[in-house]
Amino acid sequence: MILPLLNRILYKTNEEIQQIRESAKILALTHGEIANLIRPGVKTKDLDKRAEEFIADHQASPSFKNFHGYPASLCISVNEVVVHGIPNDYELKDGDIISVDCGILYKGFHSDSAYTYPVGEVQPEILNLLKTTKEALYLGIERVKAGGRMGDIGYTIQKHAESNGYSVIRELVGHGIGKSLHESPEVPNYGTQGKGVKLQNGLVIAIEPMINMGKRNIVQEKDGWTIRTIDRKPSAHFEHTVALIDGNCEILTSFEYIEKHIKI
Repeated sequence: MILPLLNRILYKTNEEIQQIRESAKILALTHGEIANLIRPGVKTKDLDKRAEEFIADHQASPSFKNFHGYPASLCISVNEVVVHGIPNDYELKDGDIISVDCGILYKGFHSDSAYTYPVGEVQPEILNLLKTTKEALYLGIERVKAGGRMGDIGYTIQKHAESNGYSVIRELVGHGIGKSLHESPEVPNYGTQGKGVKLQNGLVIAIEPMINMGKRNIVQEKDGWTIRTIDRKPSAHFEHTVALIDGNCEILTSFEYIEKHIKI
Protein backbone atom coordinates (compact mmCIF):
# COMPACT_ATOMS: atom_id res chain seq x y z
CA MET A 1 0.00 0.00 0.00
CA ILE A 2 1.36 3.43 -0.97
CA LEU A 3 0.18 6.68 0.63
CA PRO A 4 1.81 9.96 1.83
CA LEU A 5 4.86 9.56 4.06
CA LEU A 6 6.22 11.13 7.21
CA ASN A 7 8.66 13.93 6.42
CA ARG A 8 11.91 12.75 7.97
CA ILE A 9 13.82 9.48 7.89
CA LEU A 10 13.59 7.52 11.13
CA TYR A 11 16.63 5.24 11.31
CA LYS A 12 16.06 2.11 13.37
CA THR A 13 18.07 0.58 16.20
CA ASN A 14 19.00 -3.10 16.11
CA GLU A 15 16.28 -3.71 18.71
CA GLU A 16 13.67 -2.00 16.56
CA ILE A 17 14.78 -3.99 13.51
CA GLN A 18 14.33 -7.17 15.55
CA GLN A 19 10.75 -6.10 16.26
CA ILE A 20 10.17 -5.62 12.53
CA ARG A 21 11.65 -9.09 11.92
CA GLU A 22 9.03 -10.56 14.23
CA SER A 23 6.27 -8.69 12.42
CA ALA A 24 7.70 -9.85 9.09
CA LYS A 25 7.67 -13.49 10.21
CA ILE A 26 3.92 -13.34 10.82
CA LEU A 27 3.52 -11.59 7.47
CA ALA A 28 5.42 -14.36 5.68
CA LEU A 29 3.21 -17.00 7.30
CA THR A 30 0.09 -15.05 6.32
CA HIS A 31 1.20 -14.92 2.70
CA GLY A 32 1.81 -18.66 2.79
CA GLU A 33 -1.69 -19.26 4.16
CA ILE A 34 -3.24 -17.21 1.35
CA ALA A 35 -1.01 -18.74 -1.33
CA ASN A 36 -2.46 -22.14 -0.50
CA LEU A 37 -5.98 -20.87 -1.24
CA ILE A 38 -5.42 -19.16 -4.59
CA ARG A 39 -7.13 -21.06 -7.39
CA PRO A 40 -9.91 -20.55 -9.97
CA GLY A 41 -13.33 -20.07 -8.38
CA VAL A 42 -12.12 -18.46 -5.14
CA LYS A 43 -13.60 -15.07 -4.30
CA THR A 44 -11.10 -12.34 -3.44
CA LYS A 45 -13.16 -11.37 -0.37
CA ASP A 46 -12.73 -14.91 0.98
CA LEU A 47 -8.95 -14.56 0.74
CA ASP A 48 -9.21 -11.32 2.69
CA LYS A 49 -11.41 -12.92 5.36
CA ARG A 50 -8.95 -15.77 5.88
CA ALA A 51 -6.01 -13.35 6.10
CA GLU A 52 -7.74 -11.31 8.79
CA GLU A 53 -8.52 -14.46 10.81
CA PHE A 54 -4.97 -15.78 10.44
CA ILE A 55 -3.41 -12.48 11.49
CA ALA A 56 -5.64 -12.30 14.57
CA ASP A 57 -4.71 -15.88 15.47
CA HIS A 58 -1.09 -14.69 15.66
CA GLN A 59 -1.90 -11.79 18.01
CA ALA A 60 -1.19 -9.23 15.29
CA SER A 61 -3.26 -6.70 13.35
CA PRO A 62 -3.62 -6.02 9.61
CA SER A 63 -1.79 -2.78 8.86
CA PHE A 64 -4.06 -1.81 6.00
CA LYS A 65 -7.52 -2.19 7.51
CA ASN A 66 -9.00 1.25 8.30
CA PHE A 67 -5.72 2.91 7.24
CA HIS A 68 -6.98 6.21 5.78
CA GLY A 69 -10.32 4.44 5.49
CA TYR A 70 -9.18 1.39 3.52
CA PRO A 71 -11.88 -1.27 4.11
CA ALA A 72 -9.94 -4.56 4.00
CA SER A 73 -6.94 -6.43 5.41
CA LEU A 74 -5.40 -7.22 2.00
CA CYS A 75 -4.99 -5.23 -1.16
CA ILE A 76 -5.94 -7.70 -3.91
CA SER A 77 -5.22 -6.50 -7.43
CA VAL A 78 -6.23 -8.64 -10.40
CA ASN A 79 -4.82 -8.43 -13.95
CA GLU A 80 -4.70 -4.74 -15.01
CA VAL A 81 -5.16 -3.51 -11.42
CA VAL A 82 -1.76 -2.36 -10.18
CA VAL A 83 -2.37 -1.83 -6.45
CA HIS A 84 -5.05 -1.09 -3.85
CA GLY A 85 -7.67 -3.39 -5.32
CA ILE A 86 -10.44 -3.93 -2.77
CA PRO A 87 -11.44 -7.58 -2.12
CA ASN A 88 -14.99 -8.30 -3.31
CA ASP A 89 -17.20 -10.97 -4.90
CA TYR A 90 -14.91 -11.41 -7.92
CA GLU A 91 -14.11 -15.09 -8.50
CA LEU A 92 -10.62 -15.82 -9.74
CA LYS A 93 -10.47 -17.29 -13.23
CA ASP A 94 -8.00 -19.51 -15.00
CA GLY A 95 -5.41 -17.24 -16.61
CA ASP A 96 -5.73 -14.38 -14.11
CA ILE A 97 -2.85 -12.88 -12.21
CA ILE A 98 -3.44 -11.60 -8.68
CA SER A 99 -1.24 -9.34 -6.57
CA VAL A 100 -1.69 -9.87 -2.83
CA ASP A 101 -0.28 -7.00 -0.78
CA CYS A 102 -0.33 -7.37 3.00
CA GLY A 103 0.95 -5.44 6.00
CA ILE A 104 1.26 -6.62 9.60
CA LEU A 105 1.35 -4.57 12.80
CA TYR A 106 2.89 -6.54 15.65
CA LYS A 107 4.04 -5.11 18.98
CA GLY A 108 4.07 -1.60 17.53
CA PHE A 109 5.98 -2.27 14.30
CA HIS A 110 4.81 -2.74 10.72
CA SER A 111 6.08 -4.95 7.91
CA ASP A 112 4.88 -4.95 4.29
CA SER A 113 5.23 -7.29 1.32
CA ALA A 114 3.47 -8.27 -1.90
CA TYR A 115 3.54 -11.14 -4.38
CA THR A 116 1.83 -11.54 -7.76
CA TYR A 117 0.45 -15.02 -8.41
CA PRO A 118 -0.58 -16.79 -11.59
CA VAL A 119 -4.02 -18.42 -11.34
CA GLY A 120 -4.18 -21.72 -13.20
CA GLU A 121 -2.72 -21.66 -16.73
CA VAL A 122 -1.40 -18.17 -17.51
CA GLN A 123 -0.13 -16.99 -20.89
CA PRO A 124 3.68 -17.28 -21.18
CA GLU A 125 4.12 -13.57 -21.96
CA ILE A 126 2.29 -12.66 -18.74
CA LEU A 127 4.31 -15.16 -16.73
CA ASN A 128 7.41 -13.44 -18.09
CA LEU A 129 6.11 -10.11 -16.77
CA LEU A 130 5.83 -11.67 -13.31
CA LYS A 131 9.27 -13.25 -13.54
CA THR A 132 10.89 -10.01 -14.68
CA THR A 133 9.23 -7.94 -11.95
CA LYS A 134 10.35 -10.35 -9.26
CA GLU A 135 13.88 -10.31 -10.69
CA ALA A 136 13.81 -6.51 -10.65
CA LEU A 137 12.92 -6.57 -6.94
CA TYR A 138 15.92 -8.70 -6.04
CA LEU A 139 18.27 -6.73 -8.30
CA GLY A 140 17.13 -3.57 -6.57
CA ILE A 141 17.70 -5.14 -3.17
CA GLU A 142 21.28 -5.95 -4.18
CA ARG A 143 21.94 -2.20 -4.46
CA VAL A 144 21.03 -1.56 -0.80
CA LYS A 145 24.49 -0.95 0.66
CA ALA A 146 25.90 1.61 3.07
CA GLY A 147 27.18 4.61 1.13
CA GLY A 148 24.98 3.94 -1.85
CA ARG A 149 22.17 6.18 -3.02
CA MET A 150 18.44 5.68 -3.40
CA GLY A 151 18.81 6.31 -7.12
CA ASP A 152 20.96 3.18 -7.41
CA ILE A 153 17.95 1.05 -6.45
CA GLY A 154 15.53 2.73 -8.83
CA TYR A 155 18.01 2.79 -11.70
CA THR A 156 18.60 -0.94 -11.42
CA ILE A 157 14.89 -1.80 -11.27
CA GLN A 158 14.09 0.48 -14.19
CA LYS A 159 16.93 -0.84 -16.33
CA HIS A 160 15.87 -4.47 -15.85
CA ALA A 161 12.20 -3.77 -16.55
CA GLU A 162 12.72 -1.59 -19.60
CA SER A 163 15.41 -3.83 -21.10
CA ASN A 164 12.76 -6.57 -21.12
CA GLY A 165 10.24 -4.36 -22.91
CA TYR A 166 8.13 -3.33 -19.89
CA SER A 167 7.33 0.06 -18.36
CA VAL A 168 7.82 1.41 -14.84
CA ILE A 169 5.11 3.35 -13.03
CA ARG A 170 6.31 6.74 -11.78
CA GLU A 171 3.43 7.83 -9.52
CA LEU A 172 3.69 4.89 -7.09
CA VAL A 173 6.82 4.19 -5.05
CA GLY A 174 8.15 2.18 -2.15
CA HIS A 175 8.64 3.71 1.29
CA GLY A 176 10.24 3.68 4.68
CA ILE A 177 8.50 1.61 7.33
CA GLY A 178 8.60 1.09 11.10
CA LYS A 179 6.26 2.35 13.79
CA SER A 180 4.32 3.94 10.93
CA LEU A 181 3.28 1.97 7.88
CA HIS A 182 4.56 4.68 5.55
CA GLU A 183 7.60 6.74 6.45
CA SER A 184 10.27 8.64 4.55
CA PRO A 185 12.13 8.11 2.34
CA GLU A 186 10.32 7.43 -0.90
CA VAL A 187 11.81 4.49 -2.84
CA PRO A 188 11.15 5.05 -6.56
CA ASN A 189 11.43 2.22 -9.07
CA TYR A 190 13.27 4.50 -11.50
CA GLY A 191 16.14 6.90 -11.11
CA THR A 192 19.76 7.87 -11.67
CA GLN A 193 22.72 6.11 -10.15
CA GLY A 194 24.53 8.15 -7.51
CA LYS A 195 21.53 10.40 -6.86
CA GLY A 196 19.03 10.62 -4.03
CA VAL A 197 19.09 9.85 -0.32
CA LYS A 198 22.33 8.34 0.97
CA LEU A 199 21.83 4.80 2.27
CA GLN A 200 23.04 4.23 5.83
CA ASN A 201 22.72 1.76 8.66
CA GLY A 202 19.35 1.66 10.36
CA LEU A 203 17.42 2.35 7.17
CA VAL A 204 14.32 0.13 6.82
CA ILE A 205 12.42 0.38 3.55
CA ALA A 206 9.82 -1.45 1.50
CA ILE A 207 11.02 -1.91 -2.08
CA GLU A 208 8.15 -2.67 -4.43
CA PRO A 209 8.51 -2.67 -8.22
CA MET A 210 5.22 -2.10 -10.05
CA ILE A 211 5.81 -3.01 -13.68
CA ASN A 212 3.38 -2.81 -16.59
CA MET A 213 3.18 -4.87 -19.74
CA GLY A 214 1.95 -1.86 -21.70
CA LYS A 215 2.14 1.88 -21.05
CA ARG A 216 3.39 3.15 -17.70
CA ASN A 217 0.35 5.41 -17.21
CA ILE A 218 -2.25 4.63 -14.55
CA VAL A 219 -5.72 5.82 -13.49
CA GLN A 220 -7.62 5.70 -10.21
CA GLU A 221 -11.09 4.20 -10.17
CA LYS A 222 -14.13 5.92 -8.64
CA ASP A 223 -13.82 3.93 -5.40
CA GLY A 224 -10.89 6.17 -4.51
CA TRP A 225 -8.47 3.25 -4.06
CA THR A 226 -8.17 0.95 -7.06
CA ILE A 227 -5.29 1.87 -9.38
CA ARG A 228 -5.22 0.25 -12.83
CA THR A 229 -3.20 0.59 -16.01
CA ILE A 230 -4.59 3.14 -18.45
CA ASP A 231 -4.48 0.65 -21.35
CA ARG A 232 -5.85 -2.23 -19.24
CA LYS A 233 -2.80 -4.37 -19.89
CA PRO A 234 -1.49 -6.53 -17.03
CA SER A 235 0.67 -5.20 -14.21
CA ALA A 236 2.84 -7.07 -11.68
CA HIS A 237 3.86 -6.10 -8.15
CA PHE A 238 6.41 -7.69 -5.81
CA GLU A 239 7.59 -6.23 -2.49
CA HIS A 240 9.98 -6.93 0.37
CA THR A 241 10.73 -5.04 3.57
CA VAL A 242 14.51 -4.77 3.97
CA ALA A 243 16.96 -3.29 6.51
CA LEU A 244 20.48 -1.94 6.16
CA ILE A 245 22.54 -3.44 8.99
CA ASP A 246 26.34 -3.23 9.40
CA GLY A 247 26.67 -2.01 5.83
CA ASN A 248 24.67 -4.79 4.24
CA CYS A 249 21.06 -5.49 3.34
CA GLU A 250 18.88 -8.01 5.15
CA ILE A 251 15.53 -9.03 3.67
CA LEU A 252 13.17 -9.06 6.65
CA THR A 253 10.11 -10.42 4.86
CA SER A 254 10.12 -13.76 3.06
CA PHE A 255 8.50 -15.57 0.15
CA GLU A 256 9.48 -18.94 1.66
CA TYR A 257 5.96 -19.98 2.63
CA ILE A 258 4.44 -18.69 -0.60
CA GLU A 259 6.87 -20.68 -2.69
CA LYS A 260 6.00 -23.95 -1.01
CA HIS A 261 2.81 -23.64 -3.06
CA ILE A 262 3.87 -21.69 -6.15
CA LYS A 263 7.05 -20.18 -7.51
CA ILE A 264 7.51 -17.66 -10.30
